[in-house]
Amino acid sequence: MNLPVQPTFKHIKFLRLYTMAIIKLDHDFYDRKDVVKIARQLLGKILVTNRDGIATSGRIVETEAYNGIIDRASHAWNGRRTARNEVMYGGAGAAYVYLCYGIHHLFNVVTNSRNIPHAVLIRAIEPLQGIDVMLQRSGKKKIDHSLGSGPGNLSKALDIITAHSGTDLLSDKIFIADDGYRLPQSRIIATPRIGVDYAGEDALLPYRFIIKDSPYISRKKPRPGDGK
Repeated sequence: MNLPVQPTFKHIKFLRLYTMAIIKLDHDFYDRKDVVKIARQLLGKILVTNRDGIATSGRIVETEAYNGIIDRASHAWNGRRTARNEVMYGGAGAAYVYLCYGIHHLFNVVTNSRNIPHAVLIRAIEPLQGIDVMLQRSGKKKIDHSLGSGPGNLSKALDIITAHSGTDLLSDKIFIADDGYRLPQSRIIATPRIGVDYAGEDALLPYRFIIKDSPYISRKKPRPGDGK
């Protein structure tokens, strides 16, 4: 069902999504040392985008943690610093969006303090609001489990592109919110990350988190190279 949306999210921290109140995650949520814990706690939260007054959103069902300069799967491994990944060094609560294979825009959440380049890749969502718009963006006629499944599909559905890299996640363009949903710990599964075989032993770290039995989690294994 496509419900009316508010024309703008400006200057508000509290809004209505469907009939449920949601509250933006604040800076303190992102500015913490344990990126693995944050990745786990992002499950069940709601990722919202606002484009030209149109809100689209989905519940996060899959994440991956990337542990900065000590993580061989990270774009910042061994202190690497480039124009692309510089936003990872800028401090907590920013979007890090990069292009994978020249096709897929992958959305990450930057965590921890300035100059500590931690990030969480949001891999999949369960669509909630603005599904008709998500279908148009994704070139689909009807909803199926591929809508929002996998980081490339997620960004396409929510209209997230590399131009949004550096966006403040406390802004109204892109943000993550809590609607009070509490995920039972028994439904959280930790696994190795997807597509980071090049990372050696770090590829085996249980840094990917999924909601058990969600039909929207990634089904196909990407080629190596889509880590952070």
